[in-house]
Amino acid sequence: MAIRRNINYINKDFSEYRDQLINYSQTYFPTTYTDFAETSPGMMFIEQAAYVGDVLSFYLDNQIQENFIQYARQSNNLFELAYMFGYKPTVTSLANTDVDFYQIVPSKVSASQYVPDYDYALYVNANTQISTRTGNPTTFTIENPIDFSVSSSDNPTTVSIAQITSGNPSQYLLKKTAKAFSGVINTTSVTFGAPEQFPTTNIVADNIAGILDVVDSDGNVYYEVDYLGQDLVYDSIKNTNVNDPNNFVSGSDTPYVLKTKQVQNRFTTRFLNDSTLQLQFGAGNPNDTTEEIIPNPFNVGIGLPFQQSKLTAAYSPTNFVFTNTYGVAPSNTTLTIRYYTGGGVQSNILANTLTNPNTSTIQFLNGGLNTTTAQTVFNSIATNNPIAASGGSDGDTIQEIRNNILSNFGSQQRNVTADDYLVRTLSLPSQFGTITKAFTQKPPAGGIEATLDIYILSQDANGNLATANDTLKENLKSYLNQNRMIGDSLSIKNAFVINFGIDFEIITLPNYNNNKVLNDCIVALQDYFLIDKWQINQPIIINPLFVLLDEIDGVQTVKKIEFKNLVGVNKGYSQYAYDMVGATQNGTIFPSLDPSIFEIKFPNTDIKGRIVSI
Repeated sequence: MAIRRNINYINKDFSEYRDQLINYSQTYFPTTYTDFAETSPGMMFIEQAAYVGDVLSFYLDNQIQENFIQYARQSNNLFELAYMFGYKPTVTSLANTDVDFYQIVPSKVSASQYVPDYDYALYVNANTQISTRTGNPTTFTIENPIDFSVSSSDNPTTVSIAQITSGNPSQYLLKKTAKAFSGVINTTSVTFGAPEQFPTTNIVADNIAGILDVVDSDGNVYYEVDYLGQDLVYDSIKNTNVNDPNNFVSGSDTPYVLKTKQVQNRFTTRFLNDSTLQLQFGAGNPNDTTEEIIPNPFNVGIGLPFQQSKLTAAYSPTNFVFTNTYGVAPSNTTLTIRYYTGGGVQSNILANTLTNPNTSTIQFLNGGLNTTTAQTVFNSIATNNPIAASGGSDGDTIQEIRNNILSNFGSQQRNVTADDYLVRTLSLPSQFGTITKAFTQKPPAGGIEATLDIYILSQDANGNLATANDTLKENLKSYLNQNRMIGDSLSIKNAFVINFGIDFEIITLPNYNNNKVLNDCIVALQDYFLIDKWQINQPIIINPLFVLLDEIDGVQTVKKIEFKNLVGVNKGYSQYAYDMVGATQNGTIFPSLDPSIFEIKFPNTDIKGRIVSI
């Protein structure tokens, strides 16, 4: 008869495994082995078994932990969890700004008047790069071309007199403005052979911000979708048919018409890790029949072998590209993939720094020009960004991925509540910029019920809060319009930044290094007011700060903690003054009625402490 063994299944670490193995041997093999001295051969095998058990237990615990959003620590596991819940983490985000392009053209006489000679107008090709000149250059790219000879309401050319000779204009200065994003456009090619279901291809590169476009050998465009079952995409179409009565609008007022389009060629993207972006395509073959979904009235119901005897799938006569294959899989073709790289918080450059254009992509469209004049004109090309770039970010941190997963899952890809709009705002695709802070609220009493105010902030190159530029706001507005309720009206505004400093006094315990204690207090306050931990309209509760400093090793008593508003653009602070003393009630400093956020701009200098005697 087999002996019933008593096994303890709750042991988890080395010492518990070791003790249990010794107890097991003494209980069930009392005479077989009795030497349990630390140096005995038997103890070597027992401790080796305990070691293996401890390692396996640790491994299993960590594997289980990595399956939960709130506990997972490895980025690749969090990426997988994010996609399972419908959230796409970002690895990097591109900054956006406006770039002014300048050139000189000679004058000519036309109809007895001096006018610019547009024969010398330059053409700046799409994807032209502009960079900063000092330090480690930061590169920006314009996606659309610039033609100095063309001027319209949506793409104007500003003309001014640059030089006067003998009382008449001899040179004119032309200026055009383009949208630019940080980073560069890269190209790779992938060849597909025989058809296969759901093929994938990986792009391996640092700081991948997103896909620009995918085109096959025959010129067919593949569209990025959130999931392969999505066959509708948004498409911007140039409104050139201004006389079309069906448009009801002028092309000068509405240069682009936003339309939905059904597409078979589509793909999804997902990050496998920080440097690997995977593209996945559908499973369909364009040469195969789709009669299972789109029925043929000549063979439905006739009962022929291998034919459809009845209609088993939902069918809409308005949708002729829906299939059960989730899009077309590329086969016997080569895909050319263009993608963005770059961005990051360091790309939030200051104004007036993008002054180095790549002239290799700039050219004259007209021939037969005077060589000397043409060279002078070409040498005159210059660029500048009148506003600072904003929207660049280093991507989601581990904690941000956790929070965004849960928030995104709750939004369910529609904007109904204010929280839905908040989540959608923070999910703006990286190629359009990043919103660092966001806050939503209904307008004051008396306003339109369906109106929602969205307050946002971006960040500068140093990671400090900054006002979002107009380019970023327009991108956000277009993005939110895709999922907003029909009756909702959105107003995107800047939140206010309130900069402040802290002065505190402490009494230290005897026999402690005063400098170390004081430095530990400053570091604790710096960590507490780290801007990543603060949100718009979050008040400052003072009492926890006393507790925080009291718990620092070596602190006997906290005598005082004072807050002071720091203001002045010339000093690097916000321009908005705020009465922090008057805003303090019952130990809480409340933000302004207009949505605002408290920020310590320079933690190394704005937090000051001193040690006082009893």
